[in-house]
Amino acid sequence: MTQNQDRTNWVDNLRSFITVLVVAHHSSLAYTTFAHFNKEAYITSTHPIVDAARSRGLDIFEDFNDIFFMSLMFLIGGIFMSPGLRNKGVPVFIRDRFYRLFIPFIIGVTILMLLAYYPAYYLAHGQHDLRDYIVDYFTVEAWPVGPPWFIWVLFLFNIVFAVCFPLIKDSPMAPGAWLTAQSQRPWKLLLCWYLLTWLLYMPMALFIDPGMWTGIGPFDFQVSRIFLYFGYFLLGAVIGVPGLRNGIFSADSRLVRMWPVWAAAAVFVYALLKGSETPLRTMIGRGELSYFNANLLYRSVWTLSCTLSCMAFLTTFRSIFNITGSIWKSLSANAYGIYLVHYIFVIWCQYFLLDIDMAALLKFLITVVLSVTFSWALTWILRRNGLIRRYL
Repeated sequence: MTQNQDRTNWVDNLRSFITVLVVAHHSSLAYTTFAHFNKEAYITSTHPIVDAARSRGLDIFEDFNDIFFMSLMFLIGGIFMSPGLRNKGVPVFIRDRFYRLFIPFIIGVTILMLLAYYPAYYLAHGQHDLRDYIVDYFTVEAWPVGPPWFIWVLFLFNIVFAVCFPLIKDSPMAPGAWLTAQSQRPWKLLLCWYLLTWLLYMPMALFIDPGMWTGIGPFDFQVSRIFLYFGYFLLGAVIGVPGLRNGIFSADSRLVRMWPVWAAAAVFVYALLKGSETPLRTMIGRGELSYFNANLLYRSVWTLSCTLSCMAFLTTFRSIFNITGSIWKSLSANAYGIYLVHYIFVIWCQYFLLDIDMAALLKFLITVVLSVTFSWALTWILRRNGLIRRYL
């Protein structure tokens, strides 16, 4: 492996790592202790496949990921927005985003998800009937979006930013310069980042069920986090204005040099968050604390966990994973395709493991390894076609 300062290898590597983490996250959902399956409408289940084997350790793994990793994905998705729009212009940029995001999304929710969800239909109805399955998929299950939800929401954010860009193209310069100035003031930056996260998330989280999703057809999104995701997308756009080698992630940034602190703090705050759950429930039960105030306290720690986890991963990859090599290059080139197709392999692998007497953690590891391997291989094969490569 070699260092290459002319490329932002660490961003490519982080994006690829988060993609693998998404695969692992979905692989864990069949084995959490809170998993449940609804035969009346499998889309209302916690996951399309629910195994009898369970693991509390996977509860923690799933919950830790859920707090930060999609916010971080949207932040990464915004980093190269301003340079891309300046280089291509708005019309070409929108055309490219349409090919790169919207068309794969449509293929994903109409073909790939149909392939993925079939085991759930069979478990719910106990019969193999392709016609009935397709009817059920589009009616009872209301055209389930699955993991491609991220792609259409990212496409929407791209379009909104691109349309507004001629009016605001100089607007991100001032906050971008301000952020750059804070690279030597990491604690001030942490406070501002945390306050931003709190303001983006708390008003929705306090008055809306955090698990509520809504939408039309496959255009689903998580209501309580939509402003958080859009805010992080815009934060990424601001971070990208001065260039990653000149901003808060420059080589001489104190923020970056303190990556061990952010990593340790992220672990500590998450442990604090989980440790607070039982005391808060007890205080609510005794009438010592209202549900609103308990939720306010809990979600305030939740937003700090989100903030620190994002900072920890960004600075850690900037510091020690700014490398390139054949494996990292291949994973980076195929990460988007892995994201698109992995759900097929995850669900089918979990389905085939259902009747095998095996520990939940081992089933989880098998699912992760096979899903990443098959998704990676399939994407590599598909991208050898020039037309498909244009979209992946």
